[in-house]
Amino acid sequence: MKTIRLTMAQALLRFLNNQYIEIDGVQHKMFKGVMGIFGHGNVTGIGQALEQYKDEFLFIQGKNEQGMAHAAIAYAKQKNRLEMFACTSSIGPGALNMVTAAGVATVNRIPLLLLPGDIFASRQPDPVLQQIEYPLDYTVTANDAFKPVSKYWDRIYRPEQLMTAAINALRVLADPAETGAVTLCLPQDVQCEAYDYPESFFAKRVHYIDRKPAAPSAISRAVELIRGKKRPVIIAGGGVHYSLATDELVRFAEAFNIPVTETQAGKSAISWKHPLGFGGVGTTGTLGANRLAAQADLVIAVGSRLQDFPTASKTAFAPDADILSINVSPLDAYKMDATYVTADAKVTLQSLTAALKDAGYAASYSAEELSGLKKQWDDEVDRLYSLTSPNGLVQTQVLGTINGFIGEDDVIVCAAGSMPGDLHRVWRVTQPKTYHLEYGFSCMGYEVSGAFGAKLADPKGDVYALVGDGSYLMLHSELVTSIQEGRKITVLLLDNNGFQCIHNLQRGHGSDGFGNEFRSRSTATNQLSGDYLPIDFAAHARAMGAKAYSARTIEELQDALAKAKQETVTTLIDIKVLPGTNTDGYESWWHVGVAEVSTQEKVQRSYEDLQAKLGEARKY
Repeated sequence: MKTIRLTMAQALLRFLNNQYIEIDGVQHKMFKGVMGIFGHGNVTGIGQALEQYKDEFLFIQGKNEQGMAHAAIAYAKQKNRLEMFACTSSIGPGALNMVTAAGVATVNRIPLLLLPGDIFASRQPDPVLQQIEYPLDYTVTANDAFKPVSKYWDRIYRPEQLMTAAINALRVLADPAETGAVTLCLPQDVQCEAYDYPESFFAKRVHYIDRKPAAPSAISRAVELIRGKKRPVIIAGGGVHYSLATDELVRFAEAFNIPVTETQAGKSAISWKHPLGFGGVGTTGTLGANRLAAQADLVIAVGSRLQDFPTASKTAFAPDADILSINVSPLDAYKMDATYVTADAKVTLQSLTAALKDAGYAASYSAEELSGLKKQWDDEVDRLYSLTSPNGLVQTQVLGTINGFIGEDDVIVCAAGSMPGDLHRVWRVTQPKTYHLEYGFSCMGYEVSGAFGAKLADPKGDVYALVGDGSYLMLHSELVTSIQEGRKITVLLLDNNGFQCIHNLQRGHGSDGFGNEFRSRSTATNQLSGDYLPIDFAAHARAMGAKAYSARTIEELQDALAKAKQETVTTLIDIKVLPGTNTDGYESWWHVGVAEVSTQEKVQRSYEDLQAKLGEARKY
């Protein structure tokens, strides 16, 4: 057996560089490169290996470990999980900064390979800088924090352990049902240790995504269920995109006259212009989608986790409505006591289309009912887009202006605050993969990093980060990386002076508002109730090397959008909007905890309302 002597870190990179993923006969190189920030736990190990292989493996220098990992997640998401970046950090705080991103990846079913440095396996020296020293179990390090948010976790104590660990890692990363964050902890001494690796370990490996067909019995059960229903509704989840099944979804809906609603991850699976496209469903859903869901006798969930938002905390559907779940993951397919088809979305939709056509099935919706609901919502969006106020910019008006300006192939990225609800309801999208929302974890700080990652994926159009001031303040560091890499993004910062989404939620459940607005501390009350903080976000962006504009009127916004389009470097537009001018309601609900006992009467009434609503929710 031929061998080659390499350090463990060198062997890891050489291995990753020869991994491919194949679906439908098309191969994709799995790893575009590595994003990293060097420290004493990785600079002389994997850092040396990256320098040695710099002409073969792209290295992108992150500015914050969480931010660079978010960028890697966005890249993989935009690439439909077929290509990705690995992320490396030092030990201790550098590693722990990536734990949040690991949660984002795992919750959203996105592959993310994390390579945090770790303490010395030899325990010489001991304790090393940034070592935790947990007295009850000395094997525990900071990297054990990754375990609950990883789909596979390993620590490589000897260089030869890399071979089984790496193959297991790729097994999970390439599995549509099991993918998420994969963490390989790399002790800093082991990274540098050499071993005679067999050359076969570095041979080209192809990881095949063989589309899992539905069992004939499962198709029969699904067909029988659908045939007995008059008012089915489809919920399109992110799995529709990852299965490359958007065309099949539309053909299935058209064949049987079934309206399509969408989760945040599924949005853009069908054009808003399509007569069967009713947009977001659930807590942040459209009026038409929510009314259809409430009156449906069958909900067909395709590639959805059936999270609390699209199900409106299990109140969106009639108590006697059946649920048919098509999902490659049994964990997701079994939710809400659904009739399940654990199979690939694309091939399942093809099989169901053929079988239901043979059965002569069609839903019973009239053209007048569906077109009436659709027109009613289109009119409402037009109204929201045209709202004005003498006191400043209205958030829905701003979003309408942006929506009307950008091109069909441009990508928007968002994650947290009040905008995801607005975008899910009112954003009009025609092309798949142009609506990029991280709403599984709704992780504040994802937006700028995610836009950079999406831009790395080379979409056809421009990439826009839609971000609130609160989320921008939490994490904007990869704006600098986008400039460094020459990947222009446009950051549209809607400044409403605080965490206004949660402020709205707080006040909607009985509070007068506390601790959520960006105000100075009042000397009179010793509370955060003074004036709004005067933050110049445009000046901040310019200080980091970006171009920047400010907008206080719609005319200024239109002018800034046009100028930003012509810029060749990352650009930020600071847009001041009025707090509380977002969308809300539309016959939906969200279950949040309310204090059972309170001295505030409004809180007591809110608790009573909660108890009444809980009586309407499904219990499983």
